[in-house]
Amino acid sequence: MMESGVPICHTCGEQVGQNANHELFVACHECNFPMCKNCFEYEIKEGRKVCLRCGSPYNENLLDEVQGKAPGNESTMASHLNNSQDVGIHARHISSVSTVDSEMNDEYGNPIWKNRVESWKDKKNKKKKHAPKPEKEPAEIPPEQQMEEKPFADAAEPLSVVIPISRNKLTPYRAVIIMRLIILGLFFHYRLTNPVDSAYGLWLTSVICEIWFAFSWVLDQFPKWSPIDRETFIDRLSARYEREGEPNQLAAVDFFVSTVDPLKEPPLITANTVLSILALDYPVDKVSCYVSDDGAAMLTFESLAETAEFARKWVPFCKKFSIEPRAPEFYFSQKIDYLKDKVQPSFVKERRAMKRDYEEYKVRVNALVAKAQKTPEEGWTMQDGTPWPGNNTRDHPGMIQVFLGNTGACDIEGNELPRLVYVSREKRPGYQHHKKAGAENALVRVSAVLTNAPYILNLDCDHYVNNSKAVREAMCILMDPQVGRDVCFVQFPQRFDGIDKSDRYANRNVVFFDVNMKGLDGIQGPVYVGTGCVFNRQALYGYGPPTLPSLPKNSSSSSCFSCCCPSKKKPTKDPAEVYRDAKREDLNAAIFNLTEIENYDEHERSMLISQMSFEKTFGLSSVFIESTLMENGGVPESVNPSTLIKEAIHVISCSYEEKTEWGKEIGWIYGSVTEDILSGFKMHCRGWRSIYCMPLRPAFKGSAPINLSDRLHQVLRWALGSVEIFLSRHCPLWYGYGGGRLKWLQRLAYINTIVYPFTSLPLIAYCTLPAICLITGKFIIPTLSNLASMLFLGLFISIIVTAILELRWSGVSIEDLWRNEQFWVIGGVSAHLFAVFQGFLKMLAGIDTNFTVTAKAADDTAFGELYIVKWTTVLIPPTTLIILNLVGVVAGFSDALNKGYEAWGPLFGKVFFAFWVIFHLYPFLKGLMGRQNRTPTIVVLWSVLLASVFSLVWVKINPFVNTVDSSALAQTCISIDC
Repeated sequence: MMESGVPICHTCGEQVGQNANHELFVACHECNFPMCKNCFEYEIKEGRKVCLRCGSPYNENLLDEVQGKAPGNESTMASHLNNSQDVGIHARHISSVSTVDSEMNDEYGNPIWKNRVESWKDKKNKKKKHAPKPEKEPAEIPPEQQMEEKPFADAAEPLSVVIPISRNKLTPYRAVIIMRLIILGLFFHYRLTNPVDSAYGLWLTSVICEIWFAFSWVLDQFPKWSPIDRETFIDRLSARYEREGEPNQLAAVDFFVSTVDPLKEPPLITANTVLSILALDYPVDKVSCYVSDDGAAMLTFESLAETAEFARKWVPFCKKFSIEPRAPEFYFSQKIDYLKDKVQPSFVKERRAMKRDYEEYKVRVNALVAKAQKTPEEGWTMQDGTPWPGNNTRDHPGMIQVFLGNTGACDIEGNELPRLVYVSREKRPGYQHHKKAGAENALVRVSAVLTNAPYILNLDCDHYVNNSKAVREAMCILMDPQVGRDVCFVQFPQRFDGIDKSDRYANRNVVFFDVNMKGLDGIQGPVYVGTGCVFNRQALYGYGPPTLPSLPKNSSSSSCFSCCCPSKKKPTKDPAEVYRDAKREDLNAAIFNLTEIENYDEHERSMLISQMSFEKTFGLSSVFIESTLMENGGVPESVNPSTLIKEAIHVISCSYEEKTEWGKEIGWIYGSVTEDILSGFKMHCRGWRSIYCMPLRPAFKGSAPINLSDRLHQVLRWALGSVEIFLSRHCPLWYGYGGGRLKWLQRLAYINTIVYPFTSLPLIAYCTLPAICLITGKFIIPTLSNLASMLFLGLFISIIVTAILELRWSGVSIEDLWRNEQFWVIGGVSAHLFAVFQGFLKMLAGIDTNFTVTAKAADDTAFGELYIVKWTTVLIPPTTLIILNLVGVVAGFSDALNKGYEAWGPLFGKVFFAFWVIFHLYPFLKGLMGRQNRTPTIVVLWSVLLASVFSLVWVKINPFVNTVDSSALAQTCISIDC
């Protein structure tokens, strides 16, 4: 495939072929999805007239061109797959490499290299003997084989489809966006050509702020230009990969669960997450759960042992009665009719017994927590009397314990259970451990050695599986041959439990997950948000997608909007060379020149990558390196488990990542506390795309900090990570232009994710302006003419209509939109402001900020944490703004009372903006006051406001006695006719 430079069809595996102009055939000019002529014609005949990847309509004029078939390009799928393995330019495509041999030989990799070369030579010789020459003798398909493949093609329906948003909803939305851009242009023309001379400083500040707000709106709005929905078909997935009488062909999945401090992240919450994973509706031999204990706590270890024992009862109960959700704490706390749809007579009896067992399990875990509150002076000891290796959390060896799986532990009915593995990586003084990103990378290596599933799903310890079929939903995309080959990850939306009904601090982030992420799915895919994400393991290893389709010559102009570096003026390179260069850049590894091997030409030497280059990239572990070459994953059954455990301990040592590409080009990327955004950005720059999956039943649910202080600190951490990315070499403003693989709208979305904290500077200035105008009596807007009034009215109407139409196609409620708007102001003038200063301090002075883990436990009372006030410096700026605007309102009213009737007109505009600030900060004020002895906050607010008004009015007008102006009195006296 790569010798000819022609990409292969994602549907049938054949070459895409050429059109009538002898150029590369392209079915969809929006995303250049590789599809051959035959498959394109089949799609049109079946009535599917939109692209499966991006949802754009096909150009039906291509039908005439598709009718002319080129028989020279036809070949069977099997022979094409063999050819792709023979001439694959990267060693990871060679599937015959054995990890058994690597285990039985020395660690320097010589036998591995020998096996790799020998297997490659066998394939090369076999190809020379048996492969037909397509340019001279086209491969002919026997009629019998054609008849056998045709029914299979008819049955191979897509596992997921794109559902474009209705034109009736999307067209008005786009029209209003364009109209709003035009109105913004006229608005800024008026503002710049009509300065306010009496308040020039205030006017200039307001115009600068308004320009930045318009720029932020463009960054936020245009990535939502083409939102889409998706539908998955789990039944088709089962029909294709779970046929009766045949081995189950569903792909294996490794789950990652991360925890640090068991006192702030209670073991019971982590245990519920683990139990929901073990009870998934998925083949047990395809599921492995790895729990990363980055705090090396014996409490976590012992609670996980209790969890493994309880899982022997809980898992068969869930699968027998199709329980949802399969986290016991949340299942038993549901206030629903649990008998609905449960017809088994034994259900009630078994449910009561299971609830009793769970209560006993909770007692045991809580006893462990109570015991762990006070650490003994000599440290913790295990049951055999030996000291716990993790007594010193900053200096301890790596620890791995397999609780379930190959250990022989089965459930109470004798069925096999998924594998459960406890992992605590090595910690030593003097080493940089990179917090969560380092822990996730350690899990990548451990899982590759022990199970090596081709897909990885990572969850926070407080995010449990709410939909037992969630993994099947993801597999409908990742295992779909039409879509999944170039997908680096499938992101699920975050949903939360335990949030107050009004969602005071916008914890649900509904606007982001239901609006922004749908828009990104229509471009190159959603961003990675840190949890609830299923990864393609090969994407984490720094590889590019298997197929990088090249653009035809005549479509270079039409692709300028979708690619970052259009190559109009540059000579086009051969696609094979582009692909090869991309691999070299992605791996940052040298091609080994095999000059000492005879009978190999220069091209054959360039096909082989040395063991040394792999070690520089992945580290000194031959077992792990071999696992990276197995694109479909898996570990040989004949491998000694004890040997693998020993190798797994080696790959989590604190010195393993030294002088490698871990955290730089592969795995979770270091350099920011928001490693999720950075890691996803690197994958998209390599040419991968991501998919957003929103099943009707939420896939995962978690807990969120609901009190004001914890919420602001969470937002501060996210904003600081964005500032760190902005100040790093990975800033989307200048990174990733080389290959032109990041689309322009996708780049705008990433730019928006790293510049939004800087909006805090103009926002805090803009929120201060109303108070200054009220106190000084000046205003930032001159006297409006009729035309200017219409312009301002049109701007406000366009803002409102844009929001209404956005709600219409997204399904978000107006309350969620208002809460999001309120917290945008609250977070902007507090957490985002501190993040900007801390980011620059870290860059200029090297002062790092250590963040504490947000507590995941709540009070026993409903929403108990909502009313807790933890005073921090983050609360100072919004508190100051509230007081300032309240004082400004009082001063404005008192001044109007003193000046008379003519002063009330200008006062209206000033007070309107002041109340705009107060209304946006009202949830902050409510959270700041807490319960106030159950006194309604609105009463307290208006009491303070009215008391201030009357007090200042009394002082201002000097007990309602006007000051006598002597000059005015003299003029009056002269005019009197005596």
